[in-house]
Amino acid sequence: MVTREVCVELVVGCVAGIFLAIAAAHLFKAMLFGLSETDPLSIGLAFLALTGVCLAAAIVPVRRALRVDPIVALRYE
Repeated sequence: MVTREVCVELVVGCVAGIFLAIAAAHLFKAMLFGLSETDPLSIGLAFLALTGVCLAAAIVPVRRALRVDPIVALRYE
């Protein structure tokens, strides 16, 4: 459940970020020396970096959730 929430936030953030990055690249195209406005390598590397950071940040809550006994969690509810 925790991993699914993190993945949903990651996908929504990356999709919004890609569109905003392309829009910003059109605005600042005079400053992008040697890159096209929609350089797939740069966008792909940024996506991979963001995915790695997001998954690394999700490890702590996921490990904590895995240590909880399901019976104790159900009794608490």
